[in-house]
Amino acid sequence: MSTHPEPQIEQLLRELTPQVLGMVVRRYHDFSAAEDAVQEASLAAAIQWPTEGLPNNPRAWLIQVAFRRMTDHIRSEAARRRRENEVAVSRDELVNQPVAEEDDTLVLLFMCCHPVLTNASAIALTLRAVGGLTTVEIANAFLVPESTMAQRISRAKQTIKTSGIPFELPDAHERAKRLRSVLHVLYLIFNEGYTSSVGSELHRADLSQEAMRLARMLHSLQPDDTEGAGLLALMLLTDARRKARSNGDGELVPLEKQDRGLWDREQITEGVALLSATLPKGSVGPYQLQAAIAAVHDEAPHYEDTDWPQILALYELLKQMSDNPMVTLNHAVAAAMVHGPNRGLELLEVLKENTRLANHFRLNAVRAHLLELTGDRETAIEQYRMAANKTGSLPERNYLLTQAARLSSKD
Repeated sequence: MSTHPEPQIEQLLRELTPQVLGMVVRRYHDFSAAEDAVQEASLAAAIQWPTEGLPNNPRAWLIQVAFRRMTDHIRSEAARRRRENEVAVSRDELVNQPVAEEDDTLVLLFMCCHPVLTNASAIALTLRAVGGLTTVEIANAFLVPESTMAQRISRAKQTIKTSGIPFELPDAHERAKRLRSVLHVLYLIFNEGYTSSVGSELHRADLSQEAMRLARMLHSLQPDDTEGAGLLALMLLTDARRKARSNGDGELVPLEKQDRGLWDREQITEGVALLSATLPKGSVGPYQLQAAIAAVHDEAPHYEDTDWPQILALYELLKQMSDNPMVTLNHAVAAAMVHGPNRGLELLEVLKENTRLANHFRLNAVRAHLLELTGDRETAIEQYRMAANKTGSLPERNYLLTQAARLSSKD
């Protein structure tokens, strides 16, 4: 029997898993064992639900199955360590207990971003536990090998287990200390949903929607945090273009060719309003600047109307705040649109020695596009093909190969 669930069930499991994990961790205070139990419950659901139908309360079903797995785990540990007396509730008693309807996802998010973990480990663990990303997807987001990321996640789990971190929403002071990691996690989850790094689908709307939901929760919790508001605005303004980014065949449609009539104007209005209310409050951070860039794109009636000088100026500010090579890459694109492709190619030179981006497909893709604009067709074709060979996303690979084929067919 196949264990791969139907698409609707797969999406439902992805939405429910972090909520269920939060509930199990709250009850048992063992992150690593709880994650194993929830994974087993999800596997059981993937096998049973397609044939037996959805239970009346899928979330409660998953929680109860995970509770049973945890009870078995505790009994096994108790027998091995002579601690049977620590198991206070029998399996049957536990299964029959009512399941609380509260959503612990935000608590789980802050727990994974505890300062006892390094920033990199906290972000990786949260992407796994809250975002539901695979180790491969997380490694792609961090631009590191899969083996490195697997070790990082394993160490983070062990740290959580041995530290005795309480499962509770931290107070305002503690939240402020963890906020930077939390925002970065949500940003990465959203990005993986907006442009999936692997697989046959360009988007994973379940991930981007979950990131937006959590960003809203976070903004409600801390409405005066300007970067939290900026991140939510960035998500709204970016996700507004999602329906236009692929055609009926799932093929990627670049920004300059998108049907702007498909853009979600309600999200754009909400994002711009949120950004407009946030910017005057004082300190401007990277997420607000990225949201401002997205707003410039969204407010242009046509691609030709895009205010590239303003975008370039915003990227100049963003570069001063961030050492992210993707910012440097996007800055080069904006510079090329204002000062010509040769200027953009000059700015890309610094990224040749950047270990995080030197072998990333986007560097080759941008270089190919700028080389095409200069008229260097042969080198552009080479770069398009190199980019296609490096990406794990089938829609992006097909788009890049199509670009190379288009140039090859010219006289």
